[in-house]
Amino acid sequence: MQLLSFTVAGEPYAIESRRVVEVLPLVAARPIPRTPDYVRGLFTYRGAVVPLIDLGRRLADSPPTERLSTRVIVVDALPPGGRPGRMGLVAENVISIVAAERAEASLPPLELDAAPFLGRILRIEGRTVQVIDVDRLLPADIAAGLYPAPASEAAS
Repeated sequence: MQLLSFTVAGEPYAIESRRVVEVLPLVAARPIPRTPDYVRGLFTYRGAVVPLIDLGRRLADSPPTERLSTRVIVVDALPPGGRPGRMGLVAENVISIVAAERAEASLPPLELDAAPFLGRILRIEGRTVQVIDVDRLLPADIAAGLYPAPASEAAS
């Protein structure tokens, strides 16, 4: 499996590259009132409105340092309580593709109730990288609001 690696608060993380649709320069988002601070808002991606999630705030409780290497990773997601859709993830130093098969060591996911999105930990090429489960980044109630069922499904 191939992984796209990046940093958040100086720590290396990765997501499965099969989930990545595109990597974009940092984009502005329209804020959504009363959402958690890690939900930056909404932006338009190829004609669709997409939620933008700040991984710095979600993983490390601090905004990312906005550098030239700060990017939006557009991913396909299937959040709990919502329907399939695209999600933008703000990350620093979106740097490389690495092969999970090259891992020298691997630990299973931590199974933390407060952070169900934290996946397994891999030691690859001398770096310890934690894999993020994009489907579990949002709590079910937030996901249901950002990815509502179509009106025809909601009425039945």
